[in-house]
Amino acid sequence: MQADEPVAHYDADANPIGVVQRSVAYRDGLWHASTAVLVRSGGTAAGGAGGVGKHSDGERVYLHRRSPEKMIFPGLYDCWAGGVLGPGENPGEAAERELAEELGVVGAPLRPLGRHPYDDGRYRYHVFGYEVRWDGPVRHQPEEVVWGDWVTVDELRAVLADPRRWPFVPDGRELAGIWIKS
Repeated sequence: MQADEPVAHYDADANPIGVVQRSVAYRDGLWHASTAVLVRSGGTAAGGAGGVGKHSDGERVYLHRRSPEKMIFPGLYDCWAGGVLGPGENPGEAAERELAEELGVVGAPLRPLGRHPYDDGRYRYHVFGYEVRWDGPVRHQPEEVVWGDWVTVDELRAVLADPRRWPFVPDGRELAGIWIKS
């Protein structure tokens, strides 16, 4: 999505209520919606049957660094692929679209993780979280992602614990902490 395109406008209770320009949502701190997809090891390239459920410490998740050209949180690390919902777009469709655009992951079944409101005083949105199991290739969209690699859950914990070395997107840090504790 581009900087000044229409996005779905939400209320504080996660109900879509209209359409607003993305730049206005960011500037005015309006509620909108976003997706976040955690890519976990244990699937197949065709999106087959990897197990779902409680994560193990030896399992891997995909960590990446956002492009310095991103509109918000440029150049920071994240373990979630995602983006803003367009007008009339449902969260699952948006999650699949963003996962394909950012990381080239297509055909992996989404497992919903729930909705989480994010409000840092500047940005306010409802994050619709998902996870996928994937062992296939990851292909970065250069405008979105400049680096990525698989890390274990323990390595992700260490990344989250060292913000000086690993500056992490704040909403992604919050969601990762919730996921790790689940």
